[in-house]
Amino acid sequence: MNPFSLQGRHALVTGANTGIGQAIAVALAQAGARVTLAARRDCAETLALIPGASAIRLDFTDPMAARDTFAGADYDILINNAGTIRRADSLDFTEADWDAVMDVNLKAVFFTAQAFAKALAQRKAPGAVVNIASLLALQGGIRVPSYTAAKHGVAGLTKILANEWAAMGINVNAIAPGYIETNNTEALRADPDRSEAILARIPAGRWGRPEDIAGTAVFLASPAAAYIHGAILNVDGGWLAR
Repeated sequence: MNPFSLQGRHALVTGANTGIGQAIAVALAQAGARVTLAARRDCAETLALIPGASAIRLDFTDPMAARDTFAGADYDILINNAGTIRRADSLDFTEADWDAVMDVNLKAVFFTAQAFAKALAQRKAPGAVVNIASLLALQGGIRVPSYTAAKHGVAGLTKILANEWAAMGINVNAIAPGYIETNNTEALRADPDRSEAILARIPAGRWGRPEDIAGTAVFLASPAAAYIHGAILNVDGGWLAR
């Protein structure tokens, strides 16, 4: 048996309309999984890339959006990828921007994972949760206080849920992407000084692509990662090694 195969598995990928979520959804399907896309925006572009995929509308500005998604369904892989970001100096950061990011990037991650695990427990079935964290789960960054706090929270949640759910056969792990070409980094890439400074520190010498994250997600969802619990794998072109 191929330990990297996802044949017979059913995955829900949040924030799958574009970027990292889209790339992960495509890779999971290529590994054999049946894939359901979840996003608050239309997923037509991703659906066109994955024959047989389906899509549902979930808006994670409501952190409880997925509470009824898993009951009675056969999902056994959850990719918690949906996220948002707000940029401002910490002296100027507003409560509204703080709450908007925390709701999507942390609170929704927990309650989506909880609903998923409850359904698995009821079926007495194993499964895998892969949370998309960030290098800012491990560093401070600048001008993104709520994003940094939320991603630190995702790292902590990954560990506590692994502690509680490993005995149930549910693997909970996270990926900490580096600087990836997505909508969230568009402002950084458009700033010549910031982009140059970022590239100067990346040993790989380039911004990451969403596809660079996808293989790690497939691995963490697969039988090959059966004994990995509570890990946070940085996929960053060597950024943290510098």
